[in-house]
Amino acid sequence: MNRMTNRILGSLALLAAAAPAGAADPVPYPAGYRDWHHVKSMVIAEGHPLFDAFGGIHHLYANPKAVQGYRRGFFPDGAVIVFDLLDATHAGAAITEGPRKVVGVMHKNARKYAATGGWGFEGFAGDSRTKRVVGNDAASACFSCHAPQKDRDYVFSSLRDRN
Repeated sequence: MNRMTNRILGSLALLAAAAPAGAADPVPYPAGYRDWHHVKSMVIAEGHPLFDAFGGIHHLYANPKAVQGYRRGFFPDGAVIVFDLLDATHAGAAITEGPRKVVGVMHKNARKYAATGGWGFEGFAGDSRTKRVVGNDAASACFSCHAPQKDRDYVFSSLRDRN
């Protein structure tokens, strides 16, 4: 290789090393997540402090490694937690699922996502598997809220008691 090629390759290597984790290691869309373990559902209604950002019906799903993590209190690499946020539609005295707002994903990989507690965060808009709404903003958009949950491996939710 000539000197110019070496310089270009060296510059590209420096840029890649300096790139934020979200750019270099995007969190994948969690295909098939609705077949995973259902952790819980909840409704964030008007009046809740998070209503503007997260108002609606939430369903949380965990892949098998995440279920293991819930039970042990520490999530292994490969654990994935999904929060499926849907609009809450009022039909008389019933609240039903409306259009999907976002599929939020937490993907555990201690090496790739060390700067955000070992978790990669992403949100996929509506029903899209490709339109990302978090991207390089994972630290400010997601992790800043999860950071106080450090003793719970940065996870808010927990499994319900078995019956």
